[in-house]
Amino acid sequence: MTPSALEAQRILRDGGQFQWYVIPLFALVVYVYANEIERRNWNLVLAGLAFWGMDWFNETWNGLVLHFTQYAPVWGAPGKTAFLILIGLNIEICFMFAIAGIVFTKMLPPDKSIKIIGMPNRLFFAITGSVFCVFVEYLLNQADALTWDYSWWNRGAPWLIFLLGYLPFFLVAFWIFDMESLKRKIKIVSALYIFDISCLVLFVGVLKWI
Repeated sequence: MTPSALEAQRILRDGGQFQWYVIPLFALVVYVYANEIERRNWNLVLAGLAFWGMDWFNETWNGLVLHFTQYAPVWGAPGKTAFLILIGLNIEICFMFAIAGIVFTKMLPPDKSIKIIGMPNRLFFAITGSVFCVFVEYLLNQADALTWDYSWWNRGAPWLIFLLGYLPFFLVAFWIFDMESLKRKIKIVSALYIFDISCLVLFVGVLKWI
């Protein structure tokens, strides 16, 4: 197992890592959602939850990669944190993704038929948002806050980070946002979270694989 994976395992779900700044971060997440709920912006709330749910899905399979390879996760977060939830997901990243979907979806033009440089604006913002996130990951990796141990997932090969790491987050969030039926939005987002929670209960609670 790589040194970075061993270090991440050492602090995984260690309550002794707790720092008080987690509380204001949590309050910020609650405020962002409460603000949109107050305005009855259900499309935005559900898009944000979809974005966050997609991240939980990715973090789950990333933990399974470490379990089955006993080498390394695709990405790890062994750096300083107030709490490491999963091998590549700390509490700070978790809170960031909780509101990122709302932030990025707010940038969408009201008219989804508008094109930008000949491209549907939803696709344009999904691509540019994903590129921005990959750039941020480059900086985090440079600072050793986020580790990559595979040749096909690193700064020299950003394609899978873009295609699997971020693009689906944006596409699903924007798809949910534009969906006309509120009932269908709720059903799909609920199904995503039921799947995520079921996986966490099984792989963390029961099997203790991740």
